[in-house]
Amino acid sequence: MTAKVELDKDTVLITGGAGYIGSHACKLLKSRGYKPVVYDNLIYGHREFAKWGPLVEGHLEDRDKLNETIEKYRPSAVMHFAAYCYVGESVTDPGKYYRNNVAGSLTLLETMRDYKINRLVFSSTCATYGVPQVVPIPESHSQNPINPYGWSKFMMEKMMSDFSHAHGLSFIALRYFNAAGCDPDGETGELHNPETHLIPLVLDAGLGRIKHITVFGTDYDTPDGTCIRDYIHVSDLSDAHLLALGKLEKNPVSDAFNLGNGTGYSVKEVIQTAEKVMGKKIPVVYGERRAGDPPRLVGDSRKAREILGWNPRYPELEVIVRHAYQHRLKVV
Repeated sequence: MTAKVELDKDTVLITGGAGYIGSHACKLLKSRGYKPVVYDNLIYGHREFAKWGPLVEGHLEDRDKLNETIEKYRPSAVMHFAAYCYVGESVTDPGKYYRNNVAGSLTLLETMRDYKINRLVFSSTCATYGVPQVVPIPESHSQNPINPYGWSKFMMEKMMSDFSHAHGLSFIALRYFNAAGCDPDGETGELHNPETHLIPLVLDAGLGRIKHITVFGTDYDTPDGTCIRDYIHVSDLSDAHLLALGKLEKNPVSDAFNLGNGTGYSVKEVIQTAEKVMGKKIPVVYGERRAGDPPRLVGDSRKAREILGWNPRYPELEVIVRHAYQHRLKVV
């Protein structure tokens, strides 16, 4: 099947656009003259975050709804954020992750093929690398995920590569490290249920919404014994998506890029920074290590800087935490 629809060069379909990162990308796209169309099943997304363009409620595996959406709005490119992303849940319920993240993404790719939509920016993850052999992690690092979530993203990267060879798809996979922070203007933010990200949990402990923050492991081979991670502001992630889209418009060559600050911060450093921002002590409980937590995850993002021209605007941990705190105060 090849459907004949005249595509609109300014319209971008945003799967998962009512979620944390997708909503930030929609805001930026709208400000740059694009027309974002949100496609989201609202299981984890939020209707109030879809305010920079039309919202279509639908599942990735619903081919009829995807067809209807494309025929109505005629997007010429796709940003694909829609995915389940809880690592622990992916281990206990792998079928959920393979059905949505892999089978649903395959339906999206086939729909794009049939409507000749040839540009795709994909929300991938550093979880495709598995346990790092070198730190900072370059894009050339072997990909050997250690959980179904990571495998589901890895499989999508492989599917995109195969569709590129077979059907002329041009794609960019953006491998995030730890997305953090919130829109500096407070118009959208981080609102997961359940919440598993460290910074909002630390802030909730400081706000008395949870009893304490648990630090899993204090005996890692790091300066203070706690795990080190690379936190990247969500607005900087959005900037990278727009740059990736622009690159595909000018030079449709498929590629993959890490997105991180290249600087790691320990769990204790995050807590100390939150205490400084909030002006109070945060209750902390120390627990045992969690299985599968590498001591350090830090990305080498020089390739994105050199090729995409990406330059994070908010690299400082204190700024990231402050923006997250400003939004967290609005969350009831």
